[in-house]
Amino acid sequence: MSALVEGTAAGRRVRWTPGRLAMLGCALLLALLWLLPLAWALATSFKPESETTETGLQWIGSYLTLDAYRAVWESGDLTRWMFNTAYIASMTTLLTVALTAMAAYGFSRTEFRGRRVLYGLVLAGIMVPPQVLIAPLFAEMVSLGLVDTYWGVILPQVAAPAMVFILVKFFEGVPRELEEAAYVDGAGRWRVFWTIVLPLSRPVLAAVAIFTFIQTWNNFLWPFLVTTDPNAMTLPVGLVNVQSTYGVRYAQVMASVIIGGLPLLVVFAFFQRQIVRGVAHTGLAGQ
Repeated sequence: MSALVEGTAAGRRVRWTPGRLAMLGCALLLALLWLLPLAWALATSFKPESETTETGLQWIGSYLTLDAYRAVWESGDLTRWMFNTAYIASMTTLLTVALTAMAAYGFSRTEFRGRRVLYGLVLAGIMVPPQVLIAPLFAEMVSLGLVDTYWGVILPQVAAPAMVFILVKFFEGVPRELEEAAYVDGAGRWRVFWTIVLPLSRPVLAAVAIFTFIQTWNNFLWPFLVTTDPNAMTLPVGLVNVQSTYGVRYAQVMASVIIGGLPLLVVFAFFQRQIVRGVAHTGLAGQ
Protein backbone atom coordinates (compact mmCIF):
# COMPACT_ATOMS: atom_id res chain seq x y z
CA MET A 1 0.00 0.00 0.00
CA SER A 2 2.79 2.41 0.93
CA ALA A 3 4.62 1.62 -2.30
CA LEU A 4 1.42 2.40 -4.25
CA VAL A 5 1.04 5.74 -2.48
CA GLU A 6 4.69 6.60 -3.14
CA GLY A 7 4.34 5.65 -6.79
CA THR A 8 1.21 7.76 -7.14
CA ALA A 9 2.92 10.73 -5.50
CA ALA A 10 5.99 10.32 -7.69
CA GLY A 11 3.87 10.14 -10.86
CA ARG A 12 1.67 13.10 -9.94
CA ARG A 13 2.06 16.08 -12.24
CA VAL A 14 3.31 19.32 -10.74
CA ARG A 15 0.61 21.99 -10.54
CA TRP A 16 1.89 25.32 -11.84
CA THR A 17 0.28 27.76 -9.45
CA PRO A 18 0.78 31.55 -9.90
CA GLY A 19 3.16 31.61 -6.95
CA ARG A 20 5.28 28.81 -8.38
CA LEU A 21 5.34 30.47 -11.79
CA ALA A 22 6.46 33.74 -10.19
CA MET A 23 9.28 31.96 -8.34
CA LEU A 24 10.37 30.26 -11.56
CA GLY A 25 10.35 33.59 -13.39
CA CYS A 26 12.48 35.21 -10.67
CA ALA A 27 14.94 32.29 -10.78
CA LEU A 28 15.25 32.55 -14.58
CA LEU A 29 15.77 36.32 -14.34
CA LEU A 30 18.52 35.92 -11.74
CA ALA A 31 20.16 33.19 -13.83
CA LEU A 32 20.06 35.47 -16.88
CA LEU A 33 21.58 38.37 -14.93
CA TRP A 34 24.41 36.06 -13.79
CA LEU A 35 25.03 34.53 -17.21
CA LEU A 36 25.05 37.74 -19.27
CA PRO A 37 28.36 39.13 -17.90
CA LEU A 38 29.96 35.70 -18.22
CA ALA A 39 28.74 35.36 -21.80
CA TRP A 40 30.01 38.88 -22.62
CA ALA A 41 33.44 38.10 -21.13
CA LEU A 42 33.63 34.86 -23.12
CA ALA A 43 32.59 36.56 -26.36
CA THR A 44 35.05 39.44 -25.84
CA SER A 45 37.92 37.05 -25.18
CA PHE A 46 37.49 35.62 -28.71
CA LYS A 47 37.44 39.03 -30.42
CA PRO A 48 40.43 40.66 -32.10
CA GLU A 49 41.94 43.23 -29.74
CA SER A 50 41.24 46.08 -32.17
CA GLU A 51 37.49 45.39 -32.04
CA THR A 52 37.07 45.29 -28.27
CA THR A 53 36.86 49.10 -27.95
CA GLU A 54 34.40 49.69 -30.79
CA THR A 55 31.18 51.45 -29.84
CA GLY A 56 27.91 49.63 -30.09
CA LEU A 57 26.82 46.26 -28.79
CA GLN A 58 28.57 43.59 -30.82
CA TRP A 59 28.70 40.14 -29.28
CA ILE A 60 30.74 38.53 -32.04
CA GLY A 61 33.75 40.07 -33.73
CA SER A 62 34.50 39.96 -37.44
CA TYR A 63 36.25 36.66 -36.78
CA LEU A 64 37.01 34.40 -33.82
CA THR A 65 40.58 34.23 -32.58
CA LEU A 66 42.53 32.72 -29.71
CA ASP A 67 45.15 35.47 -29.76
CA ALA A 68 44.11 36.79 -26.34
CA TYR A 69 44.46 33.37 -24.70
CA ARG A 70 47.76 32.78 -26.47
CA ALA A 71 49.11 36.17 -25.34
CA VAL A 72 48.08 35.61 -21.72
CA TRP A 73 49.57 32.12 -21.70
CA GLU A 74 52.86 33.20 -23.26
CA SER A 75 53.33 36.36 -21.17
CA GLY A 76 53.07 34.60 -17.81
CA ASP A 77 53.86 31.29 -16.15
CA LEU A 78 50.25 30.11 -15.88
CA THR A 79 51.17 26.49 -15.19
CA ARG A 80 53.21 27.50 -12.15
CA TRP A 81 50.57 29.94 -10.93
CA MET A 82 47.82 27.33 -11.24
CA PHE A 83 49.88 24.84 -9.27
CA ASN A 84 50.58 27.43 -6.58
CA THR A 85 46.90 28.36 -6.33
CA ALA A 86 45.74 24.73 -6.23
CA TYR A 87 48.30 23.81 -3.57
CA ILE A 88 47.57 26.85 -1.40
CA ALA A 89 43.80 26.43 -1.71
CA SER A 90 43.99 22.69 -0.93
CA MET A 91 46.26 23.10 2.11
CA THR A 92 44.23 26.04 3.43
CA THR A 93 41.02 24.04 3.06
CA LEU A 94 42.47 20.97 4.77
CA LEU A 95 43.87 22.93 7.72
CA THR A 96 40.77 25.11 8.05
CA VAL A 97 38.39 22.14 8.16
CA ALA A 98 40.56 20.25 10.66
CA LEU A 99 41.21 23.16 13.03
CA THR A 100 37.74 24.69 12.94
CA ALA A 101 36.09 21.29 13.47
CA MET A 102 38.21 20.59 16.56
CA ALA A 103 37.71 24.10 17.93
CA ALA A 104 33.96 24.01 17.34
CA TYR A 105 33.62 20.60 18.99
CA GLY A 106 35.55 21.87 22.00
CA PHE A 107 33.29 24.90 22.34
CA SER A 108 30.09 22.88 21.92
CA ARG A 109 30.89 19.86 24.10
CA THR A 110 33.42 20.82 26.78
CA GLU A 111 33.19 23.11 29.79
CA PHE A 112 36.29 24.96 30.92
CA ARG A 113 37.13 28.21 32.64
CA GLY A 114 37.00 31.14 30.26
CA ARG A 115 35.04 29.24 27.62
CA ARG A 116 32.45 31.98 27.10
CA VAL A 117 35.10 34.69 26.92
CA LEU A 118 37.21 32.75 24.43
CA TYR A 119 34.17 31.92 22.29
CA GLY A 120 33.16 35.58 22.40
CA LEU A 121 36.60 36.57 21.11
CA VAL A 122 36.22 34.10 18.26
CA LEU A 123 32.84 35.58 17.35
CA ALA A 124 34.30 39.07 17.58
CA GLY A 125 36.74 38.03 14.87
CA ILE A 126 33.78 37.79 12.47
CA MET A 127 33.11 41.51 12.88
CA VAL A 128 36.73 42.57 12.25
CA PRO A 129 37.32 43.42 8.55
CA PRO A 130 40.25 41.42 7.14
CA GLN A 131 41.80 44.64 5.78
CA VAL A 132 42.38 45.87 9.35
CA LEU A 133 44.68 42.93 10.04
CA ILE A 134 46.81 43.23 6.91
CA ALA A 135 49.54 45.44 8.40
CA PRO A 136 50.14 43.38 11.59
CA LEU A 137 49.90 40.11 9.66
CA PHE A 138 52.41 41.29 7.09
CA ALA A 139 54.79 42.43 9.84
CA GLU A 140 54.43 39.02 11.47
CA MET A 141 55.17 37.20 8.21
CA VAL A 142 58.27 39.37 7.69
CA SER A 143 59.54 38.65 11.22
CA LEU A 144 59.00 34.91 10.69
CA GLY A 145 60.67 34.94 7.28
CA LEU A 146 57.58 33.63 5.51
CA VAL A 147 57.32 36.25 2.76
CA ASP A 148 57.32 34.68 -0.72
CA THR A 149 56.54 31.25 0.74
CA TYR A 150 53.49 29.01 0.59
CA TRP A 151 53.02 29.08 4.37
CA GLY A 152 53.10 32.87 4.38
CA VAL A 153 50.00 32.79 2.18
CA ILE A 154 48.32 29.81 3.86
CA LEU A 155 48.58 30.41 7.60
CA PRO A 156 46.76 33.77 7.88
CA GLN A 157 43.85 32.34 5.87
CA VAL A 158 43.40 29.31 8.14
CA ALA A 159 41.83 31.39 10.93
CA ALA A 160 38.12 31.32 10.03
CA PRO A 161 35.87 32.48 12.91
CA ALA A 162 32.74 32.27 10.76
CA MET A 163 33.36 28.58 10.05
CA VAL A 164 33.87 27.91 13.78
CA PHE A 165 30.51 29.53 14.50
CA ILE A 166 28.76 27.49 11.80
CA LEU A 167 30.25 24.22 13.06
CA VAL A 168 29.42 25.04 16.69
CA LYS A 169 25.76 25.51 15.78
CA PHE A 170 25.78 22.24 13.84
CA PHE A 171 27.49 20.25 16.61
CA GLU A 172 24.97 21.57 19.14
CA GLY A 173 22.26 19.87 17.08
CA VAL A 174 23.99 16.47 17.12
CA PRO A 175 22.22 14.19 19.68
CA ARG A 176 24.30 13.85 22.80
CA GLU A 177 22.82 10.40 23.44
CA LEU A 178 25.00 8.92 20.68
CA GLU A 179 28.14 10.22 22.35
CA GLU A 180 27.02 9.16 25.82
CA ALA A 181 26.41 5.61 24.55
CA ALA A 182 29.94 5.55 23.15
CA TYR A 183 31.34 6.78 26.48
CA VAL A 184 29.52 3.94 28.24
CA ASP A 185 31.19 1.47 25.86
CA GLY A 186 34.59 2.83 26.88
CA ALA A 187 35.33 5.23 24.02
CA GLY A 188 37.28 8.38 24.76
CA ARG A 189 36.44 11.89 23.60
CA TRP A 190 38.90 11.78 20.70
CA ARG A 191 37.48 8.49 19.41
CA VAL A 192 33.92 9.79 19.75
CA PHE A 193 34.88 12.88 17.76
CA TRP A 194 36.45 10.89 14.90
CA THR A 195 34.07 7.92 14.72
CA ILE A 196 30.70 9.48 15.58
CA VAL A 197 30.65 13.25 15.31
CA LEU A 198 32.65 13.72 12.11
CA PRO A 199 30.77 11.09 10.07
CA LEU A 200 27.48 12.72 11.10
CA SER A 201 28.88 16.11 10.07
CA ARG A 202 29.84 15.30 6.49
CA PRO A 203 27.36 17.74 4.86
CA VAL A 204 28.48 20.75 6.90
CA LEU A 205 32.16 19.79 6.63
CA ALA A 206 31.80 19.49 2.86
CA ALA A 207 30.18 22.93 2.77
CA VAL A 208 32.97 24.46 4.85
CA ALA A 209 35.60 22.81 2.65
CA ILE A 210 34.03 23.92 -0.63
CA PHE A 211 33.44 27.51 0.40
CA THR A 212 36.92 27.77 1.91
CA PHE A 213 38.47 26.42 -1.29
CA ILE A 214 36.55 28.86 -3.47
CA GLN A 215 37.35 31.81 -1.23
CA THR A 216 41.04 30.93 -1.11
CA TRP A 217 41.24 30.40 -4.86
CA ASN A 218 39.71 33.84 -5.51
CA ASN A 219 41.67 35.64 -2.80
CA PHE A 220 43.78 38.40 -4.32
CA LEU A 221 44.69 41.00 -1.70
CA TRP A 222 46.69 38.91 0.78
CA PRO A 223 48.67 36.86 -1.80
CA PHE A 224 49.34 40.11 -3.67
CA LEU A 225 50.91 41.67 -0.57
CA VAL A 226 52.91 38.71 0.69
CA THR A 227 54.34 37.48 -2.63
CA THR A 228 56.78 39.38 -4.83
CA ASP A 229 58.56 36.42 -6.46
CA PRO A 230 56.76 35.42 -9.70
CA ASN A 231 57.40 31.75 -8.86
CA ALA A 232 55.39 32.11 -5.63
CA MET A 233 52.44 34.06 -7.06
CA THR A 234 48.92 32.71 -7.22
CA LEU A 235 46.85 32.78 -10.39
CA PRO A 236 44.85 35.99 -9.64
CA VAL A 237 48.02 37.88 -8.68
CA GLY A 238 49.98 36.63 -11.68
CA LEU A 239 47.24 37.52 -14.15
CA VAL A 240 46.92 41.04 -12.75
CA ASN A 241 50.69 41.54 -12.97
CA VAL A 242 50.65 40.44 -16.60
CA GLN A 243 47.83 42.88 -17.39
CA SER A 244 49.53 45.79 -15.62
CA THR A 245 52.78 45.10 -17.47
CA TYR A 246 51.25 45.14 -20.93
CA GLY A 247 48.53 47.76 -20.30
CA VAL A 248 44.76 47.39 -20.53
CA ARG A 249 43.91 45.01 -23.34
CA TYR A 250 40.30 44.05 -22.97
CA ALA A 251 40.42 40.78 -24.86
CA GLN A 252 43.33 39.63 -22.69
CA VAL A 253 41.57 40.84 -19.54
CA MET A 254 38.50 38.77 -20.39
CA ALA A 255 40.66 35.80 -21.32
CA SER A 256 42.35 36.08 -17.92
CA VAL A 257 38.94 36.13 -16.22
CA ILE A 258 37.88 32.98 -18.07
CA ILE A 259 41.15 31.18 -17.28
CA GLY A 260 40.98 32.13 -13.62
CA GLY A 261 37.33 31.15 -13.20
CA LEU A 262 37.32 27.95 -15.25
CA PRO A 263 38.72 25.71 -12.47
CA LEU A 264 36.01 26.93 -10.09
CA LEU A 265 33.33 26.12 -12.67
CA VAL A 266 34.76 22.60 -12.85
CA VAL A 267 34.66 22.35 -9.04
CA PHE A 268 31.05 23.51 -9.03
CA ALA A 269 30.12 21.02 -11.76
CA PHE A 270 31.56 18.09 -9.78
CA PHE A 271 30.40 19.21 -6.31
CA GLN A 272 27.09 20.91 -7.14
CA ARG A 273 25.08 18.56 -4.95
CA GLN A 274 27.40 19.02 -1.97
CA ILE A 275 27.29 22.81 -2.38
CA VAL A 276 23.48 22.86 -2.41
CA ARG A 277 23.28 20.51 0.57
CA GLY A 278 25.86 22.57 2.41
CA VAL A 279 23.90 25.77 1.87
CA ALA A 280 20.74 24.05 3.10
CA HIS A 281 22.47 22.68 6.23
CA THR A 282 24.50 25.74 7.21
CA GLY A 283 22.55 28.73 5.97
CA LEU A 284 25.39 30.06 3.81
CA ALA A 285 23.01 31.47 1.21
CA GLY A 286 24.21 34.98 1.98
CA GLN A 287 27.92 34.19 1.57
